[in-house]
Amino acid sequence: MRRFITLFFAIMVTVVASAQYKAPQIVAHRGFHASEGAAKNSLNALRAAQEAGFWGSECDINLSADNELLVVHGDWHPAKNASPKVHVQRATKAEIQAISLTSGEVVPTLDEYLAQLRSTKGTKLIIELKNHSTPERETELVERVLAKVKEYGVENEVEYIAFRPFVCSELSRLAPSGTKISYLCSDYPPLLCKQLGCTGIDYNITILRIMPQWIRQAHELGMTVNAWTVNSEKGIRWCIEHGIDYITTDNPTLAKRIIEEMCQ
Repeated sequence: MRRFITLFFAIMVTVVASAQYKAPQIVAHRGFHASEGAAKNSLNALRAAQEAGFWGSECDINLSADNELLVVHGDWHPAKNASPKVHVQRATKAEIQAISLTSGEVVPTLDEYLAQLRSTKGTKLIIELKNHSTPERETELVERVLAKVKEYGVENEVEYIAFRPFVCSELSRLAPSGTKISYLCSDYPPLLCKQLGCTGIDYNITILRIMPQWIRQAHELGMTVNAWTVNSEKGIRWCIEHGIDYITTDNPTLAKRIIEEMCQ
Protein backbone atom coordinates (compact mmCIF):
# COMPACT_ATOMS: atom_id res chain seq x y z
CA MET A 1 0.00 0.00 0.00
CA ARG A 2 2.77 2.43 0.90
CA ARG A 3 4.53 1.62 -2.36
CA PHE A 4 1.29 2.26 -4.24
CA ILE A 5 0.82 5.66 -2.56
CA THR A 6 4.43 6.63 -3.28
CA LEU A 7 4.02 5.67 -6.93
CA PHE A 8 0.73 7.57 -7.15
CA PHE A 9 2.24 10.79 -5.85
CA ALA A 10 5.28 10.40 -8.12
CA ILE A 11 2.97 10.15 -11.11
CA MET A 12 0.95 13.16 -9.97
CA VAL A 13 4.08 15.26 -9.52
CA THR A 14 5.18 14.34 -13.05
CA VAL A 15 1.76 15.22 -14.48
CA VAL A 16 1.63 18.58 -12.68
CA ALA A 17 5.22 19.41 -13.67
CA SER A 18 4.52 18.73 -17.34
CA ALA A 19 1.12 20.42 -17.36
CA GLN A 20 2.35 23.73 -15.94
CA TYR A 21 3.97 24.71 -19.24
CA LYS A 22 2.11 25.94 -22.30
CA ALA A 23 3.46 24.39 -25.48
CA PRO A 24 5.08 26.98 -27.78
CA GLN A 25 4.66 26.76 -31.53
CA ILE A 26 7.63 25.74 -33.67
CA VAL A 27 8.87 27.90 -36.55
CA ALA A 28 11.39 26.19 -38.84
CA HIS A 29 14.08 28.81 -39.50
CA ARG A 30 14.41 29.25 -43.28
CA GLY A 31 12.33 26.11 -43.62
CA PHE A 32 13.09 22.55 -42.55
CA HIS A 33 16.46 22.69 -44.27
CA ALA A 34 17.90 19.82 -42.21
CA SER A 35 15.73 17.42 -44.20
CA GLU A 36 17.23 15.48 -47.10
CA GLY A 37 17.36 17.36 -50.41
CA ALA A 38 16.66 20.77 -48.89
CA ALA A 39 18.63 23.96 -48.29
CA LYS A 40 17.94 27.14 -46.34
CA ASN A 41 15.12 29.13 -47.95
CA SER A 42 14.62 26.46 -50.61
CA LEU A 43 11.28 25.30 -51.90
CA ASN A 44 12.04 21.81 -50.59
CA ALA A 45 12.65 23.29 -47.12
CA LEU A 46 9.15 24.78 -47.07
CA ARG A 47 7.66 21.56 -48.42
CA ALA A 48 9.50 19.52 -45.77
CA ALA A 49 8.23 21.81 -42.97
CA GLN A 50 4.69 21.32 -44.23
CA GLU A 51 5.08 17.54 -44.47
CA ALA A 52 6.52 17.42 -40.93
CA GLY A 53 3.53 19.38 -39.62
CA PHE A 54 5.48 22.25 -38.06
CA TRP A 55 3.35 25.26 -37.13
CA GLY A 56 5.45 27.72 -39.14
CA SER A 57 8.19 28.01 -41.73
CA GLU A 58 10.22 31.22 -41.94
CA CYS A 59 11.70 32.70 -45.12
CA ASP A 60 13.50 35.86 -46.28
CA ILE A 61 12.36 38.12 -49.11
CA ASN A 62 14.58 40.44 -51.14
CA LEU A 63 13.96 42.57 -54.21
CA SER A 64 16.53 41.94 -56.94
CA ALA A 65 17.95 44.68 -59.14
CA ASP A 66 15.33 43.86 -61.79
CA ASN A 67 12.51 44.02 -59.21
CA GLU A 68 11.91 40.31 -58.74
CA LEU A 69 10.73 39.06 -55.33
CA LEU A 70 13.11 36.27 -54.37
CA VAL A 71 13.30 33.98 -51.36
CA VAL A 72 16.92 34.56 -50.44
CA HIS A 73 18.60 35.76 -47.26
CA GLY A 74 21.08 38.29 -48.62
CA ASP A 75 22.84 40.64 -48.61
CA TRP A 76 25.12 38.19 -50.42
CA HIS A 77 24.27 34.94 -52.16
CA PRO A 78 25.42 32.38 -51.31
CA ALA A 79 27.66 34.04 -48.69
CA LYS A 80 30.02 36.99 -48.51
CA ASN A 81 33.11 34.76 -48.27
CA ALA A 82 31.99 32.44 -51.09
CA SER A 83 33.02 32.50 -54.72
CA PRO A 84 31.26 33.09 -57.00
CA LYS A 85 28.82 35.34 -55.18
CA VAL A 86 26.45 38.19 -55.94
CA HIS A 87 24.95 41.03 -53.93
CA VAL A 88 21.28 40.12 -53.91
CA GLN A 89 19.82 43.62 -54.23
CA ARG A 90 22.30 44.65 -56.93
CA ALA A 91 22.03 41.51 -59.03
CA THR A 92 19.31 40.36 -61.43
CA LYS A 93 17.11 37.34 -60.89
CA ALA A 94 19.06 35.47 -63.57
CA GLU A 95 22.40 36.26 -61.92
CA ILE A 96 21.13 35.12 -58.52
CA GLN A 97 19.52 31.93 -59.78
CA ALA A 98 22.66 31.05 -61.73
CA ILE A 99 24.27 30.15 -58.37
CA SER A 100 22.60 27.02 -57.02
CA LEU A 101 21.72 26.39 -53.39
CA THR A 102 23.62 23.72 -51.47
CA SER A 103 20.88 21.22 -52.33
CA GLY A 104 21.26 21.91 -56.04
CA GLU A 105 17.97 23.80 -56.08
CA VAL A 106 17.49 27.22 -57.66
CA VAL A 107 16.73 30.26 -55.49
CA PRO A 108 12.91 30.31 -55.49
CA THR A 109 10.62 33.20 -56.25
CA LEU A 110 7.95 34.40 -53.86
CA ASP A 111 5.40 33.21 -56.41
CA GLU A 112 6.71 29.65 -56.12
CA TYR A 113 6.70 29.83 -52.33
CA LEU A 114 3.14 31.11 -52.15
CA ALA A 115 1.95 28.49 -54.63
CA GLN A 116 3.47 25.78 -52.44
CA LEU A 117 1.96 27.35 -49.32
CA ARG A 118 -1.48 27.34 -50.94
CA SER A 119 -1.15 23.75 -52.13
CA THR A 120 -0.59 22.27 -48.66
CA LYS A 121 -2.56 23.76 -45.77
CA GLY A 122 -1.57 23.68 -42.12
CA THR A 123 1.77 25.49 -41.92
CA LYS A 124 2.05 29.27 -41.55
CA LEU A 125 4.57 31.14 -43.68
CA ILE A 126 6.55 33.69 -41.67
CA ILE A 127 7.90 36.23 -44.16
CA GLU A 128 10.88 38.33 -43.16
CA LEU A 129 11.11 41.48 -45.26
CA LYS A 130 14.80 42.34 -45.50
CA ASN A 131 16.22 45.84 -45.06
CA HIS A 132 16.60 47.74 -48.34
CA SER A 133 18.59 50.80 -49.34
CA THR A 134 15.90 53.48 -49.10
CA PRO A 135 12.50 53.98 -47.46
CA GLU A 136 10.96 54.16 -50.93
CA ARG A 137 12.41 50.78 -51.82
CA GLU A 138 11.13 49.30 -48.57
CA THR A 139 7.63 50.66 -49.18
CA GLU A 140 7.74 49.10 -52.65
CA LEU A 141 8.79 45.79 -51.08
CA VAL A 142 5.92 45.90 -48.58
CA GLU A 143 3.36 46.81 -51.22
CA ARG A 144 4.44 44.12 -53.65
CA VAL A 145 4.67 41.35 -51.06
CA LEU A 146 1.23 42.18 -49.69
CA ALA A 147 -0.18 42.23 -53.24
CA LYS A 148 1.31 38.81 -53.97
CA VAL A 149 -0.04 37.31 -50.77
CA LYS A 150 -3.49 38.66 -51.64
CA GLU A 151 -3.21 37.37 -55.20
CA TYR A 152 -2.62 33.82 -53.94
CA GLY A 153 -5.41 34.07 -51.38
CA VAL A 154 -3.20 33.15 -48.42
CA GLU A 155 -3.50 36.27 -46.25
CA ASN A 156 -4.62 34.17 -43.28
CA GLU A 157 -1.64 31.83 -43.70
CA VAL A 158 1.08 34.49 -43.64
CA GLU A 159 2.68 36.52 -40.85
CA TYR A 160 5.43 39.14 -41.17
CA ILE A 161 8.66 40.02 -39.39
CA ALA A 162 11.25 42.74 -40.03
CA PHE A 163 14.35 44.32 -38.51
CA ARG A 164 13.46 47.82 -39.68
CA PRO A 165 10.90 49.85 -37.67
CA PHE A 166 9.86 51.62 -40.87
CA VAL A 167 9.03 48.32 -42.54
CA CYS A 168 6.91 47.29 -39.55
CA SER A 169 5.04 50.60 -39.60
CA GLU A 170 4.46 50.28 -43.36
CA LEU A 171 3.14 46.76 -42.89
CA SER A 172 0.79 48.04 -40.20
CA ARG A 173 -0.35 50.88 -42.48
CA LEU A 174 -0.86 48.84 -45.64
CA ALA A 175 -1.76 45.31 -44.54
CA PRO A 176 -5.32 44.16 -43.79
CA SER A 177 -6.55 44.70 -40.24
CA GLY A 178 -5.49 41.87 -37.97
CA THR A 179 -2.32 41.01 -39.88
CA LYS A 180 0.36 39.58 -37.57
CA ILE A 181 3.55 41.69 -37.53
CA SER A 182 6.57 41.28 -35.24
CA TYR A 183 9.69 43.40 -34.80
CA LEU A 184 13.03 41.59 -34.80
CA CYS A 185 15.48 44.13 -33.44
CA SER A 186 15.65 44.35 -29.65
CA ASP A 187 16.34 48.10 -29.48
CA TYR A 188 12.59 48.61 -28.88
CA PRO A 189 10.76 47.42 -25.76
CA PRO A 190 7.30 45.89 -26.23
CA LEU A 191 5.34 49.13 -25.76
CA LEU A 192 7.21 50.90 -28.57
CA CYS A 193 6.69 47.86 -30.80
CA LYS A 194 2.97 48.02 -30.15
CA GLN A 195 3.00 51.73 -31.01
CA LEU A 196 4.63 50.80 -34.34
CA GLY A 197 1.60 48.65 -35.07
CA CYS A 198 3.26 45.35 -34.22
CA THR A 199 1.31 42.48 -32.73
CA GLY A 200 4.39 40.75 -31.34
CA ILE A 201 8.07 40.92 -30.47
CA ASP A 202 10.52 38.50 -32.08
CA TYR A 203 13.86 38.81 -30.32
CA ASN A 204 17.09 36.88 -30.11
CA ILE A 205 17.01 34.52 -27.14
CA THR A 206 20.14 36.19 -25.72
CA ILE A 207 18.23 39.46 -25.33
CA LEU A 208 15.20 37.79 -23.80
CA ARG A 209 17.44 36.10 -21.24
CA ILE A 210 18.82 39.54 -20.29
CA MET A 211 15.37 41.17 -20.32
CA PRO A 212 12.91 38.42 -19.33
CA GLN A 213 10.51 41.09 -18.07
CA TRP A 214 9.80 41.93 -21.70
CA ILE A 215 8.03 38.58 -22.05
CA ARG A 216 5.56 39.54 -19.32
CA GLN A 217 5.23 43.10 -20.62
CA ALA A 218 4.46 41.88 -24.14
CA HIS A 219 1.83 39.47 -22.86
CA GLU A 220 0.22 42.18 -20.74
CA LEU A 221 -0.03 44.30 -23.91
CA GLY A 222 -1.73 41.41 -25.72
CA MET A 223 1.35 40.73 -27.85
CA THR A 224 3.05 37.46 -28.73
CA VAL A 225 6.71 36.60 -28.05
CA ASN A 226 8.97 34.72 -30.44
CA ALA A 227 12.59 33.78 -29.68
CA TRP A 228 15.22 33.22 -32.37
CA THR A 229 17.33 31.30 -33.33
CA VAL A 230 17.04 28.68 -30.58
CA ASN A 231 19.00 25.57 -31.50
CA SER A 232 20.18 24.07 -28.21
CA GLU A 233 18.22 21.87 -25.82
CA LYS A 234 19.02 24.26 -22.99
CA GLY A 235 17.68 27.22 -24.94
CA ILE A 236 14.49 25.42 -25.96
CA ARG A 237 13.82 24.42 -22.35
CA TRP A 238 14.39 28.00 -21.20
CA CYS A 239 11.84 29.27 -23.72
CA ILE A 240 9.23 26.77 -22.55
CA GLU A 241 9.86 27.58 -18.89
CA HIS A 242 9.48 31.32 -19.54
CA GLY A 243 6.25 31.19 -21.53
CA ILE A 244 7.61 31.99 -24.98
CA ASP A 245 4.84 31.63 -27.58
CA TYR A 246 6.96 30.71 -30.61
CA ILE A 247 10.42 29.21 -31.01
CA THR A 248 12.28 29.82 -34.26
CA THR A 249 14.87 27.09 -34.68
CA ASP A 250 17.15 25.29 -37.11
CA ASN A 251 16.41 22.12 -35.11
CA PRO A 252 12.61 21.80 -35.23
CA THR A 253 12.68 18.04 -34.55
CA LEU A 254 14.62 18.63 -31.32
CA ALA A 255 12.19 21.38 -30.32
CA LYS A 256 9.25 19.08 -31.00
CA ARG A 257 10.71 16.32 -28.82
CA ILE A 258 11.39 18.65 -25.89
CA ILE A 259 7.98 20.31 -26.14
CA GLU A 260 6.29 16.90 -26.11
CA GLU A 261 8.34 15.94 -23.06
CA MET A 262 7.69 19.12 -21.06
CA CYS A 263 4.18 20.12 -22.11
CA GLN A 264 2.15 16.97 -22.71
